[in-house]
Amino acid sequence: MPSEEYNSVEGGFGIVARRVIAYIVLIIITVLCLFWFYLLIVNSTRSHAELSRGFTLLPSGSLYKNFDNVIHGTQPILRGMLNSFIVAGCCALFSTYFSAMTAYAIHVYDFKLKKAIFTFILAVMMIPTQVTALGFIKLIGNLRLDDSFLPLIIPSIAAPATFYYMKQYMESALPHAIVEAARIDGSPEFRTFNEISLPIMKPAIAVQLIFTFVTNWNNYFTPALVLHSENKKTLPILIAALRSADFLKFDMGQVYVTIALSIFPVVIVYLFLSRYIVTGVAVGSVKG
Repeated sequence: MPSEEYNSVEGGFGIVARRVIAYIVLIIITVLCLFWFYLLIVNSTRSHAELSRGFTLLPSGSLYKNFDNVIHGTQPILRGMLNSFIVAGCCALFSTYFSAMTAYAIHVYDFKLKKAIFTFILAVMMIPTQVTALGFIKLIGNLRLDDSFLPLIIPSIAAPATFYYMKQYMESALPHAIVEAARIDGSPEFRTFNEISLPIMKPAIAVQLIFTFVTNWNNYFTPALVLHSENKKTLPILIAALRSADFLKFDMGQVYVTIALSIFPVVIVYLFLSRYIVTGVAVGSVKG
């Protein structure tokens, strides 16, 4: 009996020790992740002259001045934020919805070349965007869609990575029996998809909405090729323009404030959808 009690105490102590170590590691990782956001906020409150003098952890009093310089500066930052929100929001909605619809078709229906189509869609993931950029620019030029949001939004409908995630999630969370029961009850296919399948897939949809929104919000390469008018440029293009300004116009305080402004919409989207992330990632990564 004494040895059993000793082993029990020793086992309990080991569990507590492992839990304490785990918490310490998580706290250190959290601090390291949040430190750069704190440093960004601090630098947003400092003037260009203060930033030139070096690093500090203490905020300054130039936040309002930097913000005012951004709003009334040479670059239309607020318009750029609106443009980025339109492009990123539309891309997130269309990409997620149509990818879910494609995954639903592959998951639910049995038809010839089903495996070949699935393999082809996954193969498209291997093609980098830069490889197709020249042909893409030539195509939108022929279609007279240059300097427009449409070439940024419409291609996002075909998103192989989003499709693959949705397909894996359906394998785990959408049994064929549910779809068959809806069909027996006389439910049309679109109603089955929109009113039965999509609610089941809320966690996966939330995850992909966040990932797709952030990806397109931060996208610089394609918008820089397509957009030319000042009132149509997205935020990453305007931030790059601020950073590449000549010596007389360059203001690092404006750059930090603009970067801070660009992060807030992403944080807001995350806060609204974050409760679905853990469920979506956990279920979508395990094939049932």
